[in-house]
Amino acid sequence: MEIFPILETNRLVLRKVTKDDAEDILKYLSDEEVMKYYGLDPFETIEDVMDEISWYQSIFENKTGIRWGISLKEQGKMIGSCGFHNRVSQHSRTEIGFELSQEYWGQGIAGEAIGAILQYSFEHMDLNRIEALIEPPNLPSQKLVEKQGFVREGLLRQYEYTSGKFDDLYMYSMLKQDFESR
Repeated sequence: MEIFPILETNRLVLRKVTKDDAEDILKYLSDEEVMKYYGLDPFETIEDVMDEISWYQSIFENKTGIRWGISLKEQGKMIGSCGFHNRVSQHSRTEIGFELSQEYWGQGIAGEAIGAILQYSFEHMDLNRIEALIEPPNLPSQKLVEKQGFVREGLLRQYEYTSGKFDDLYMYSMLKQDFESR
């Protein structure tokens, strides 16, 4: 991928995040509930957001991932993001991540966005396996990936050290064959 792909669904535009989105991003990434399972403390400054945007750009440039900003077609403002990171090309696998502004929870927006990036990834990114690592208390994210067709494979005990503690994570996966047979 040399050119950043823009994806559209019925309600959403998934596009490259730019510095012009920083204020919108700060609004939801400073929310403690949104950040509860993100692995980082809530953002406090535009500089925090600019570092995040730089990370989005670096994973795309280094071909280790891609992160789309989620915006509603009629509004244009950034309300979340989704994408892939920790891509291992030789094994055709990557890890999915997503977050959404709290005011849009429960409206099917995250599922719509994730459905679009799953389709794109299996059709255009030469992936065979997509993993989702989710903390056991994060029931909404578990339900979301299960609804998309991910399979829980097991519990990774004290797998990740974030925000001053070790976290257990459930390992979910979706294989290309799972996606094609849904």
